[in-house]
Amino acid sequence: MVNGWIILDKPHGLGSTQAVAAVKRNLRQAGLGKVKVGHGGTLDPLATGVLPIALGEATKLCGRMLDASKAYAFTVAFGSETDTLDLEGVKTLQGGLSPSLPLLKASQLTFIGPIQQVPPAYSAIMIDGQRAYDRARAGEDLEIKPRAVTIHSLEIAATEGPEDALESATLIAHVSKGTYIRSLARDLARAMGTYGHVTMLRRLRAGPFALEQAISLDKLNDVGKGAPLEHVLLPLEAGLVDIPALSLDPEQARAVRQGRVLTGLPFEDGLYWARHGTVPVALVELSGGSLTVSRGFNLSDVAE
Repeated sequence: MVNGWIILDKPHGLGSTQAVAAVKRNLRQAGLGKVKVGHGGTLDPLATGVLPIALGEATKLCGRMLDASKAYAFTVAFGSETDTLDLEGVKTLQGGLSPSLPLLKASQLTFIGPIQQVPPAYSAIMIDGQRAYDRARAGEDLEIKPRAVTIHSLEIAATEGPEDALESATLIAHVSKGTYIRSLARDLARAMGTYGHVTMLRRLRAGPFALEQAISLDKLNDVGKGAPLEHVLLPLEAGLVDIPALSLDPEQARAVRQGRVLTGLPFEDGLYWARHGTVPVALVELSGGSLTVSRGFNLSDVAE
């Protein structure tokens, strides 16, 4: 069985579903048969960067990856807004003064922390049982409710144009789940009395995975041509490095695999990943010294 993560540096123009299909195709060409594959957070086709792709038992952690915070670099061009809030769309609003660098610095600070954000009309959120982008493409004028998100940090990386009349700015954002960078760019521009849309979006980090761990599509394709999979595959536990590990003895590991509750454990309450030796056994919750299984991993070792 193949279990673990391939962190793809998704290229421009490739959809997340297409990226998963590319992984499946290369595994099949490598003679590895049918492997369960999923991704840990959609990236728009125009976006690039970190796309965690889970294989085998690691797919059980995809939901956790969707809930993880993420970091992005993005460029917002000032002076016009599009219906999609990025380069793909049609300009719907134009005008406003080009913002100054001091105004950008002051406005950027007001978005750090918990905020209310209205997702883009062209997004995958569900409205009355339909995807927002399907209804937007059908010409509907959507009223989308704001939702709570958190901007953990927002920093200016670069600007284009004179300091008193910026043409664009590139920023680095660390954000909670559910945050739309296109909406953040729109709202930042509007806060400065102008309009804006995203011209570049690159995911730098998704949960525990960073760009430094990502491989190119060419390197992925090398696997289908015979390159060793272990050169690009991270272990399942690489998706768990942000939570503590809990070591089990063989008897405890068997009990956890059978879904039994362990009691009398002298550890703080919280989420852990349980292991026997180096083998992940389960994602577990500890409360009052009692351990319950949140998600078990079907990985064999001597404790079975």
